[in-house]
Amino acid sequence: MASAPALDPPPAQALVPPRRRGRPPKCAAGESQTREALLRAGVVALSERGFSATGLDAILRAVGVPKGSFYHYFPSKDAFGAALIGRYAAAFAARLDRRLLDESRPPLERLRAFADDARASMARHDFRRGCLVGNLGQETGVLPEPFRDALHNALLDWQARTARCLEAARAAGEIAPEADCAALAAYFWIGWEGAVLRAKLERSPAPLDLFADTFLAGLRR
Repeated sequence: MASAPALDPPPAQALVPPRRRGRPPKCAAGESQTREALLRAGVVALSERGFSATGLDAILRAVGVPKGSFYHYFPSKDAFGAALIGRYAAAFAARLDRRLLDESRPPLERLRAFADDARASMARHDFRRGCLVGNLGQETGVLPEPFRDALHNALLDWQARTARCLEAARAAGEIAPEADCAALAAYFWIGWEGAVLRAKLERSPAPLDLFADTFLAGLRR
């Protein structure tokens, strides 16, 4: 699957309030940046290793947050994991939209552009990072039950966005008028997730290229 998109937090721009007597107030901007840094580090870890193999200690060391302070931002590792799924799913949906809603390209070229973008992203990280949703989907037997629904809903959302792109391709005459775009979108994500897993296993773009080429070739009239 496609790897995790960049989730860099915005630069610190908090104003320094005048010094007052008594206990200093908490800095909301600083807290927000720390939480963002934890989420970013967590996305990287889960994209590489999954949930079960990811320990909090390594993430906390990377961000420089004491373990006791972690629970100020998230009540538990499970709550942290749920936040990571939500963050990744939304960021990836935005990434899909940047490609699939690009009306400067014909619809099928938009899907190709997404595949090329994902390929380049995995290559930048030497194919060590996969898809957070795909990684966690392989662990559903040991994950909290709410994670299953969150992962499934993320995939359904990506499928729906892909189906709309395929509907545009159908309207443009790029694919057959009788094409079932919803089924094709589901097929795409079932196959793409497998291709990402295989690319991570082989440390090679070949599985991504093979799947994208075969899928698109089968669509064209």
